[in-house]
Amino acid sequence: MRHLLIFLLLTTSLLAQRKQGSPLDALPPNMEMLTHFGERADISPDNQRVAFMDKSFGDAFVIDLKTRIIRCLTCNVPGAAFLRVMHLANGDYILIGPAKFVDVKTSRDRESELWYLSSKPGAVPVPVRLDERMHEGAAVSKRSMLIAFSETAEDHPEFPKDYSRLMVARVDLSGGTPRLVDKHKVYESVDNRCSLEAQDYYDDDTKMTFTCYVSRGRGQDVLAKVMGIDLKTGKVMDFSKSPESYNECEGIFPDGKHAAVEGDRQVEQLGGEHGMRNIDIYKLRLDGTGKDFVRMTHFNDYEGWKASNPVISTDGRLMAFQVAQTTEAAGVGHGIVLEHLK
Repeated sequence: MRHLLIFLLLTTSLLAQRKQGSPLDALPPNMEMLTHFGERADISPDNQRVAFMDKSFGDAFVIDLKTRIIRCLTCNVPGAAFLRVMHLANGDYILIGPAKFVDVKTSRDRESELWYLSSKPGAVPVPVRLDERMHEGAAVSKRSMLIAFSETAEDHPEFPKDYSRLMVARVDLSGGTPRLVDKHKVYESVDNRCSLEAQDYYDDDTKMTFTCYVSRGRGQDVLAKVMGIDLKTGKVMDFSKSPESYNECEGIFPDGKHAAVEGDRQVEQLGGEHGMRNIDIYKLRLDGTGKDFVRMTHFNDYEGWKASNPVISTDGRLMAFQVAQTTEAAGVGHGIVLEHLK
């Protein structure tokens, strides 16, 4: 019994390894603080700019990576309440958010929708509604005008409880007013063992990564799996193969063989609950084994901190992600960090 007690004390001591202070005071040489505010970054297809939100239910901004000039994209929109901004292949933007803010749950889960924002000189900088309610984030191609998004029973109350599906569509500008065409379902889930969110196109837009959120019951954070679908054959694969941990895909590397993943694997050494609160960024090889995870950030080594929402440049040289705190809701960030990759 005495030896068991000593073992338990040593194990507890080994787990309690999180540091005090801030990871921003110890950034490695290949990382720099790009902005000191903001969240949910997105790198432009030409890798010259990073778009981001100033806050949840706020305005969209963009920073030029050469001049470091920051410009507001939606400050002319009264009561702007957007959640995400993403670059389209033609240089314009997709915005996600409600028409107006009601409350956090209603506006995020029930009334969030897709908007089109032109970046063309002389264009009226007013978002155009695409008449599509959807759930969380979207996959926006950096090669074409394809997008993908999920629809759930929360944003489409006519659906059965816990139902979700992945939809693919194309943004059409031929008629002068942006609209979604060729919309069709590519995958569906009928229960809360897999709630779907679209993420990234890859392999010349023939495949797409998505996240499968797994419910653990009332009062517990969900877990997540990195999934992929071949849009030609419909074949679906579980890439992370880690059912007892959190693995949310957030960015795709240009080789189409790796994804940036929000993961909580480090809690096995550092302690804490599995789920979206204790996460850092990992690089996962999409070979279907779930064995090749490489840790890219160490923000969760510090008490109360995490790194989240990574995106990868189309040339594979940059990763942008946000500084976040473990006590706050998913997606909330406090600045954008730029990592220069090898």
